[in-house]
Amino acid sequence: MTQLILFNVFNGLVVGAFYALMALGLSLILNLTGVINFAHGGFLALGAYIAYTLLPYVGFWGALVIAPVLTALVGIVVERVLIRRLYGRDPLYSLLLTFGLAFIFEDGTRFIWGAQSVPYQIPASLTTALSPSLFFLTGYRVFMVVLVAAAVAGLFLLLTRTRLGMRIRAGTLDLETVSVLGVNVRILRNLNFGLGIYLAGLAGVLAAGMLGLQPTIGTSLIMPSFVAIIVGGLGSLPGTLLGGILIGVASGVTTVFFPSATEAVMYVMMGIVLLVLPRGLLGEEGRF
Repeated sequence: MTQLILFNVFNGLVVGAFYALMALGLSLILNLTGVINFAHGGFLALGAYIAYTLLPYVGFWGALVIAPVLTALVGIVVERVLIRRLYGRDPLYSLLLTFGLAFIFEDGTRFIWGAQSVPYQIPASLTTALSPSLFFLTGYRVFMVVLVAAAVAGLFLLLTRTRLGMRIRAGTLDLETVSVLGVNVRILRNLNFGLGIYLAGLAGVLAAGMLGLQPTIGTSLIMPSFVAIIVGGLGSLPGTLLGGILIGVASGVTTVFFPSATEAVMYVMMGIVLLVLPRGLLGEEGRF
């Protein structure tokens, strides 16, 4: 029983890492631009399929490095051509646009790579268990958790120690003042959007190695990511990270005792948090 609980807790931690990585990208975009990016899951799937295409040519490690960057470049182009036109308008317009983009991405990946699930090959050295007794501690699962932790640490360093990061943080508080001080807000929003999409692409590559590849891979992860933002608190990146990990672990533990409620538990948790703390765990009052 103890092994089963440990297995599901660790599995929930891994899944929670996906949620947190995706939710951080969503939160970055939402905080600065006010855009609720329903196409985020589509970008995740695109990053995974780009890595799948690159895999025979550059190997697993090359695909892991290149695919998220290419996905971010696609995001930068999408922001410049489509999203930018809707800033300052009713948020419903951007919501409908990104909702439509999500379907375009899903059908596009289905048309190019096929509707069937395909395996994503990972190095044999990462598939073996680290311990005979803890069979669920495979090298790939541990690698994913470590890489997500490194990516999150890198993101917070970028936001706190670089000029770009400080401008992004200032822009989330008062974009007009940032513009008056001479910062090109268009470029700032564009780079911020690309950074958020980079996190989605990275999550896609990592998820492909664990879940396999299918056109709906992003759809299954997008709603938990929104829940993570709400549980953690709108406007709070640390809260988003905490929310993603909490709902992942909660889902893992629920699998042991109430398997049928695995998906429902995150929504129950969201409801309880909002009843007690309407701003979320670490949300800022009046942020949105």
